[in-house]
Amino acid sequence: MIQPQLFDNHGRPINYLRLAVTDRCNLRCFYCMPEEGIRYVPKKELLTFEEIERVVRLVASLGVSKLRLTGGEPFLRADLMQLIRNLRAISDIKDIHLTTNGVLTVPHIDELKELGIASVNLSLDTLDRTRFKTITRRDEFDKTWSAFEALMRASIPVKLNAVVMEGKNIEDIIPLVSLTRAHPISVRLIEEMPFNGEGSHYAKLNWTYKRILQHLHEAFPNLQKQNDPTSATASHYQVPGFKGNVGIIAAFSRTFCGSCNRIRITAQGVLKTCLYDDGVLNIKDLLRSGVTDEELNDALLKAFAHRPKDGFEAETKRATQSVKESMSTIGG
Repeated sequence: MIQPQLFDNHGRPINYLRLAVTDRCNLRCFYCMPEEGIRYVPKKELLTFEEIERVVRLVASLGVSKLRLTGGEPFLRADLMQLIRNLRAISDIKDIHLTTNGVLTVPHIDELKELGIASVNLSLDTLDRTRFKTITRRDEFDKTWSAFEALMRASIPVKLNAVVMEGKNIEDIIPLVSLTRAHPISVRLIEEMPFNGEGSHYAKLNWTYKRILQHLHEAFPNLQKQNDPTSATASHYQVPGFKGNVGIIAAFSRTFCGSCNRIRITAQGVLKTCLYDDGVLNIKDLLRSGVTDEELNDALLKAFAHRPKDGFEAETKRATQSVKESMSTIGG
């Protein structure tokens, strides 16, 4: 059976769901939360596995075919692998992806391979152990690096996510990209956003996608632009002869909104049709009020029909104008 297509009010297809399974994390990354952490929600306020599966089945029937499980750190959610097994049984979900910091990942890599996980996004902002500890406020570099090595051995497609932070890891940009010489990975350099529980760290963002690209050209003068997949958030480049590529994500500049195909559901069950909105539908409350699938379907379609055209419009419509919630509560 041909899967239906779902479009928003701007004619953009919606076929990608990023779903947070927890807001908890075992790191305290500078760009994600304050050093003291954030106030986590009680377990009863998280979507249950049964609720997650129901929502995923419903959005899959509407046209969502790609699913990414995020957190917080997903592996802090008990029985995550059982959830993945259950979600794999939903026929309309073609690809399941995972975002993790790698600290707890290694014991599960063989099973992820067996389950056909489509890719893993591994958060790694530096290759230097000391800077890793400074950025994450935890001394866990060896575990994250071990996860990278194990993923390579398992031949699971990997994207290394590195948030570019002025005064924190600029010296790591070139070493990270140099990993693509020998490894068929994508290193994704991401503009820092204010989703850190405190608000913007800078009066002005100096390390924009333009400056990141200039920095790469200075180190790799023969850097070549590659074709970007449909609805890609990153602009892709490759150094000739290297096995992998580098993607630059203008997450703060928001240059890719015109082709955005993704929605988010937070660990608390709140639908976000844009990263920069503050939630447009409380799915958890609807589920626990006893709504039918048809009623939930109608509520979702109504939300998709009022989607902002870009992140700037979404930000202006927030109930609170200041963007400062932690990415851990949103779902990375």
